Amino acid sequence: MVNLKTFRTPATICFGENAAAEAGSTSKRLGGTKALLVTDKILRESGVIGPVLESLVASGLEPIVYDGVNSEPTLEHVEEGVKLLKDENCDILIACGGGSPIDAAKAISAMATHPGKIEDYMGLGKLTNPCIPVIAIPTTAGTGSEATQFTIITDTARDVKMLIGSPELMPRAAIVDPLLTINAPRGITAGTGLDALTHAVEAYVSVKAQPMSDLLALSAIRLISKYLPQAWANPSNREARSKTMLGALQAGMAFSNASVALVHGMSRPIGANFHIPHGVSNAALLGVVSEFSILGAPARYADIAEAMGVRVEGLSTMAAAHAGVEEIKRLIANLKIPTLLGLGIRKEDLESLAQKMAGDAIASGSPGNNPRIASKEEIVELYYAAL
Repeated sequence: MVNLKTFRTPATICFGENAAAEAGSTSKRLGGTKALLVTDKILRESGVIGPVLESLVASGLEPIVYDGVNSEPTLEHVEEGVKLLKDENCDILIACGGGSPIDAAKAISAMATHPGKIEDYMGLGKLTNPCIPVIAIPTTAGTGSEATQFTIITDTARDVKMLIGSPELMPRAAIVDPLLTINAPRGITAGTGLDALTHAVEAYVSVKAQPMSDLLALSAIRLISKYLPQAWANPSNREARSKTMLGALQAGMAFSNASVALVHGMSRPIGANFHIPHGVSNAALLGVVSEFSILGAPARYADIAEAMGVRVEGLSTMAAAHAGVEEIKRLIANLKIPTLLGLGIRKEDLESLAQKMAGDAIASGSPGNNPRIASKEEIVELYYAAL
């Protein structure tokens, strides 16, 4: 039996310093005549999105700006964005920001052409109509959402982060400009960068890994582990910013096609219940979950060790795998990412929520991609271990 693999990416990826200036011409090439720019107030007021706005105006697109996505995207953000898009007769979406504006724009693009509510499409493969074209322009080196077929929307009434996946959600173009990350605070640089590292690690050990995703995942691990600490230590280091952003882009393409695994499954309930940023909660879990998962794919974790620059000569596969996990833990500690306790989650909080969180993690589907399958009880134990 032939084991077929499908690999999807944006049709166009424009990467490099000052790439943001291509927003207008790319929009026109995709047939856009009036753009809805989805972003957040901080990016708008700080001028980070200035080059994007200038490019759109110069191309005659006269963008309408929706800057309401100041937190992780919610049902309300999607509804507001769809209404504005339709009221203003916009025919193309520009998403400029971190993962939140990009995820919101994807959901807006879907609900502009699909009936019902976004909740109806939770899960994979439920979107069937073509969506409004999206051009994704990230301002952080982390989420990789500019190159994925997924969006995560929070239902605040139920405290549930809904994963929605479909090829229709893939941005038509990704414009990746490292200069847009130069002014990111150190905390954002660390959290988003470690989010990207988690994407790469999980894509590589996922049971859905494939040759193309493997190449990108290992390259991303090399770039992020080497250059993220430099970008964190010296935010104006343009080479480090560029290499870290390239790694984040590669990690996004890798996990979009190989999927994520147990870390992400456990991370989403943390975000939903405690409102901790997604990348930070991933980072707080990555070391503990990787240590648990080694037995399922020791050779893969040994490869990760080598990609991170660990000297593995003379080590057994299992020893190299453990050395790789220790290097992951060291990197997270060096970037000052706290434990779950340090993030404000108390033991008594877990006592009341851990069972529900473990159930929600399993229900997300991501833990099923892990090389070592965790039971509900084991997931609860991992939450306590990460505390």
